[in-house]
Amino acid sequence: MSHAGSADSSAEPIHLFPPPARREVLFTAYGQPILIAGSGTLGWDQVASNLIEAGEDALVLNSGYFGDSFAACLETYGARVTELKADVGAAPTLAEVEAALKTKPFKLITITHVDTSTGVLSDAKGICDVVKRVSPDTLVILDGVCSVASEEIRFDEWGLDVVLTATQKGLGTPPGLSVLCVSQKALRVFESRRSPPSSYYASWKRWLPIMNAYESGAAQYFATPPVNLIYAFNASLRAITKEAPSLDDRFKMHKEASQRLKKALEDLGLRQVPLDPAFAANGMTAVYYPDGLVASDVLPKLNKDEIVVA
Repeated sequence: MSHAGSADSSAEPIHLFPPPARREVLFTAYGQPILIAGSGTLGWDQVASNLIEAGEDALVLNSGYFGDSFAACLETYGARVTELKADVGAAPTLAEVEAALKTKPFKLITITHVDTSTGVLSDAKGICDVVKRVSPDTLVILDGVCSVASEEIRFDEWGLDVVLTATQKGLGTPPGLSVLCVSQKALRVFESRRSPPSSYYASWKRWLPIMNAYESGAAQYFATPPVNLIYAFNASLRAITKEAPSLDDRFKMHKEASQRLKKALEDLGLRQVPLDPAFAANGMTAVYYPDGLVASDVLPKLNKDEIVVA
């Protein structure tokens, strides 16, 4: 972030766009990265405005607040949304997903990999396997804002079609970048849509030529990229994918650190939101306040000791 500012059309920032680390963090050889100034929420708008058209069906797997929000975004763009809601602290089961997929042809299915509101980790690989078997034309969309670089995601092997994320969590960069990886299958669906994309800023008609130009080392303009954030993002990607520990070791370390923290909180008598350790995320931990206490009783005291919690 402290890098000297430079014009977005100059040679140095252009050469920051094609590094393979952007694909390596998701174990993909073929995914198309899309990097746009905005928050993780912009990823929902990109999916809703580019991959689904008014009147088409979307299945939203809901394990918390961010499932609610993704559903609302899709409905804003005219999708007919079916929500498969789990109890607080759980995720929809594979059997429930299979049964829902058999009810109608869905254009896409969305998974919140880790819902920040509950700390629940969904079985993305298992869901992908079910979709491939039961409804192979359905696009699989993974909201990885709270999971990319802290939870294992194997884009090509699992058969994901979009992973959307932001930079401020597992990717270790200040907020401000909407980061997507899009499969070739999803790009073909986009290219064959009957109506134009239903957003101006989020339209891939505008952004894909920019991404392709940058990856070839050429300048092209639609909207100004946040150059210094891109410098910071690339520095973080290099550390994650090119330096020790390896990505696989990082996932193990996240899990081990998470288990230590969860055990310490359990020893203090605090109850976690996930109902089962199998559903518990490794990059974050969600706990209930002690009985009789609310946020205003706890957070100011933690802040005074420079302990930051959401």
